[in-house]
Amino acid sequence: MYHQADMVAPAVTAVFTAVLTEGPISRVRLARRLGLSSAAVTKAARPLIEMGYLHELAATERTGPGAGRPASPLAVRADREFFVGVKITADELIGVVCDLCAQVRTAIHRPLTDPDVEAVLTELGHLVDELLDSPGGYRARTRRLGLAVSGDVDPTTGLVRYSPFLRWHNVPLRERAEKLTGLTVTVENDVKALTTAEHWFGEGVGAESFALVTVGTGIGCGLVIGGRLVSGSHGVAGEIGHIGIDANGPTCHCGGRGCVEAIAGTDAIVGQARERSSRPDLTFDEAVALARRGDERVGAVFARAGNAIGCGIAAVANLVGPARIVVSGEGLAAYDLFEPHIRAGFERQAFGAAAQCPLSIRSLPFEEWARGAATVSIQALVAS
Repeated sequence: MYHQADMVAPAVTAVFTAVLTEGPISRVRLARRLGLSSAAVTKAARPLIEMGYLHELAATERTGPGAGRPASPLAVRADREFFVGVKITADELIGVVCDLCAQVRTAIHRPLTDPDVEAVLTELGHLVDELLDSPGGYRARTRRLGLAVSGDVDPTTGLVRYSPFLRWHNVPLRERAEKLTGLTVTVENDVKALTTAEHWFGEGVGAESFALVTVGTGIGCGLVIGGRLVSGSHGVAGEIGHIGIDANGPTCHCGGRGCVEAIAGTDAIVGQARERSSRPDLTFDEAVALARRGDERVGAVFARAGNAIGCGIAAVANLVGPARIVVSGEGLAAYDLFEPHIRAGFERQAFGAAAQCPLSIRSLPFEEWARGAATVSIQALVAS
């Protein structure tokens, strides 16, 4: 066993990260990719192999022209360790168990009847036990739990400073969850957690810069610049939902006016659709159905929302200039109603060459957000 000081060496972290996100990969390619010598790569990989995190595959390629011995790529042992990830919403907990490669092994949904902190923690304890005791023998190889929560989260301390949809203020979630479960807990904003999953295991692999925009109850944005997730000095970088795009628009829960979220968030869409259809009990799904059947009044609500989202995305492209932008979230179950208007709003507002930034628009189930929470825990393991 190696001392912790050996494990935190930058070369070890760099090798582990590269094999995890881009492997299987040979030592020669790792050396080129990381700017290290072959000897340094071998030295860094040794403790990871000995502890069972990495292993060598059968030799598949030669190291160079005329080289004698074929290279044996390094790969991750996915079942070396498991991670629980939980996405906390106002009315549901979504939990997953992921392996070291962030593949979901099992998933469970638990309804929440009360978003009060105590009630959520009680249900969280039941959910974690249910996940760890499900078929697969996960409990013995699980040490870490990742939690994803909407709002203003301090990932360093695990404090949820403010979560508007849960109505939480200054909740020491990491501390409470560690006492409850006995696991090492990470807490992250849900959009940033999803962005981390896309960066390490999704469309952002290998990209030095990209943005993930999420559409749903809130409108969020995660940013990766220079290969790193951007949190900002105050932890709220990327809040495009609170960019004002209409000075005469509706009041937002943040206190601003004409925010993207006040126009395009799920609750905002439902409120506008109820008003235009004169149906005070209309649900989001019913509004989608009306728009798809050709109701012009309700269809205009989705068009306005899509345009607002597109304008917010253009602001990101103009300010940051990411190489690519992924638009996702549970709200995009109504993809067909949003998509053309998102693209039109983006193309109209994006400046110059920023309009050429590729947009990938797709819906994601809540299990992917829980996977994001688990990915933050995987990242914490690698950093440790």
